[in-house]
Amino acid sequence: MAWLYLMMVVCQPQTVADDEGVFSKALWFVHAYGKVTCSAAEKDQHVKHFLAKSLADDRQLSLKEMSELVDSEVFQNFSGEDSILSDAELTAALVTATPAARLRLFPKLKHHAIELTTSFDMIAPSRYRAIEQLSDWIVQQSETGEPLNFVTTCTGNSRRSILSAQMGNMAAAYYGFENVRFYSGGTAPTAFNPRTITTLQEIGFHIEPTGKEAERGQIQLSNPIFDIAWGEGLSGVEFSKMHDDKSNPRSGFAAVLVCSEADADCPDVAGAAFRFSMTFLDPKTFDDSRFETQKYAERRDDIGRTFLAVMADARRKLHHKTASNEYLVRPRN
Repeated sequence: MAWLYLMMVVCQPQTVADDEGVFSKALWFVHAYGKVTCSAAEKDQHVKHFLAKSLADDRQLSLKEMSELVDSEVFQNFSGEDSILSDAELTAALVTATPAARLRLFPKLKHHAIELTTSFDMIAPSRYRAIEQLSDWIVQQSETGEPLNFVTTCTGNSRRSILSAQMGNMAAAYYGFENVRFYSGGTAPTAFNPRTITTLQEIGFHIEPTGKEAERGQIQLSNPIFDIAWGEGLSGVEFSKMHDDKSNPRSGFAAVLVCSEADADCPDVAGAAFRFSMTFLDPKTFDDSRFETQKYAERRDDIGRTFLAVMADARRKLHHKTASNEYLVRPRN
């Protein structure tokens, strides 16, 4: 009968826990409700070490242990009189902090964004200053109530600038910035590279050709126009173009230079209210090698976690500035 028991075990439907775990929830709790300094990418490793130590014994968070990271009144708003945050209470707190735009992201893309928010410690220290500058600009401009536009720019507008624009749109939706929109452009347009399309589709972007073609660049590559969507009601068009193309914002936008060549070629960006450099390595160097797919995914995620860190920091700063913040003050029943 041993074989029958073995067959029953093998044939039993297998389930994989889809719970993210108490450590991840604790990390996101700090991102959403922690003291303003705790949302900075440069603090991520410290926060993770601190949380790991705090959760080591009973897998719960106490006010005494967490006072360095979270204000006491905020913590007790979710923990209650016992000043202990259980797994269930962490889950409830995160549900409260979920913006509507995040729920509109396509499920596969939302889960990818969730995973990237656990890896802010992988962001290069050389980007910390740029992240802080951009998040500060978002906070300042958000007070006006006007739409916030960004134009990410590289040379050919085929890889890094498009990856940056679309991962930026994902990050903005994830953290509930419905007034934020990213566009892309270049200094010598070519075409939306098929490898870029593939690596975005792999994580859940919907990309379809429109059947139309945009103006070709100097090297006369075919330049098809694509519809691209990252969630329900969250969509746009993408193709290779100059950074000042008529389809892009023409004034009041933030110019984000994502390659060193474009950074050097555009010391001044006409119409930009704010200009800064945030450069990334070009995945093109690995084209036609066995590392190609891996390196495009690596660059996509490098860019994605960077813009998620920008939005996380901006959201935290805005919450601290807003006295009526619904995430910080939740009346208990």
